[in-house]
Amino acid sequence: MAFRCTARSALAALREDLAGEVLAPEDPGYDAARAVFDGRSDRRPAVIARCAGAADVVRAVRFARELDLPVAVRGGGHGLAGTALGDGALVVDLRRMRGVAVDPVSRAVRVEGGATTGDLDRAAQPYALATTGGRAPGTGVGGFVLGGGTGWLDRAFGPAVDNLLGVELVTADAERVRASADENPELFWALHGGGGNFGVATALTLRLHELPLFCVASLIFRPEHGPRAVRAFREILRTGPGTLGGAVLYLTGPAADLVPPPLVGRRLCLALLTCAGPEEELRGLAGPLLAPPHEAQALGALPYAEAQCLLDVPAGPRNHGSAECLRALPDDAVDVCHALGDGPPALAPTRLALLPLGGANAAGPHTYPVPYRDALWIVRPAAGWADPADDERCLGWVRAAGAAVRPWSTGDVCLDLIGDEGPERVRAGLGAGNTLRLEKVKRRWDPDNVFRFNHNIEPV
Repeated sequence: MAFRCTARSALAALREDLAGEVLAPEDPGYDAARAVFDGRSDRRPAVIARCAGAADVVRAVRFARELDLPVAVRGGGHGLAGTALGDGALVVDLRRMRGVAVDPVSRAVRVEGGATTGDLDRAAQPYALATTGGRAPGTGVGGFVLGGGTGWLDRAFGPAVDNLLGVELVTADAERVRASADENPELFWALHGGGGNFGVATALTLRLHELPLFCVASLIFRPEHGPRAVRAFREILRTGPGTLGGAVLYLTGPAADLVPPPLVGRRLCLALLTCAGPEEELRGLAGPLLAPPHEAQALGALPYAEAQCLLDVPAGPRNHGSAECLRALPDDAVDVCHALGDGPPALAPTRLALLPLGGANAAGPHTYPVPYRDALWIVRPAAGWADPADDERCLGWVRAAGAAVRPWSTGDVCLDLIGDEGPERVRAGLGAGNTLRLEKVKRRWDPDNVFRFNHNIEPV
């Protein structure tokens, strides 16, 4: 009884102290605040602290430590792993903290922990600047960057984490620290792929690059012409410059504004060839992709912030996706992907995406815990559905797709693109050689494993 009285008193003090909002299970708005991207998750936190600034984060973490509550951190994005919440935890909800400040002179941007890729891109675009962001505007910058970060621009500018200049962090001791190449360098190293294991990232500073022009070629193929389209796309990327990127997708259901109304809902193969350069460059390189028979095509310049809307994640009340990193995409793998893409569950939307790596991904620092740098492709199956009765069918298709391309897998994992797939996949996503070093950093900054609702690194 004394504990309950203490908890009630502490909760009342937290409500009084926070500039943001505090929600407990009995409060209106609690259920809406705990809703996540994947409706299969039904976690019930003890308290949700919707923080308005770093001072709120400090106070919320201090509250959690006083009551011996674990802390889950919710950034601005989808939260594919469903781990943004935790049963009985305090949730630090950063979604009110979406400020973005661009410094065009130093070509850097400070992004608050709840900002999305869309927030970042819209702020940088007036200066003709950009950095590697997620392939959807709703991707949360914090989780995306700290997990590695592969997107449309990674072949040109490297994964997002290569552009990380500094992180403002609230630690498990409710202290505010900064990590950079000069301040807490070992922590800074760990944040290059170690995710949210070491504290709450209230702000990140990222390097920006000149991007005056961005162009996209979009072609829609019937599934039977998919293998020719994939091979043409593969050769363009193999021989072309690092300014090229994009994706090939087998899909059902809508794809933003890319699919003409008569084709919506049908199984299709969609090729998106992107270029961080002028339209003339893209047009000169896209020729082989125009050769296979196709249903529709478009090629032209597009503001980068709008291009981020081209490939959003499947959206259904229930969602699941995974990813495999491939060392190559030989013809046999193309045929396997075609067979997978031509036969997903007859639900909308489902997608099998082939995402090219290479370029600046491979050229960047191999010292960071981002082990998939030398992979050349990522194959990403994802499904969205409504009926719980379809859970096993859709989950089974995602698992089967991953298993089918595993003969060409490097064994590495892009943690940004997977949900909760167990500790072995987490170790693969961090790199075997990095795990012990990361565990030591975890011991230094979070010895009690307070931040554990993530792709968790346990203190050694």
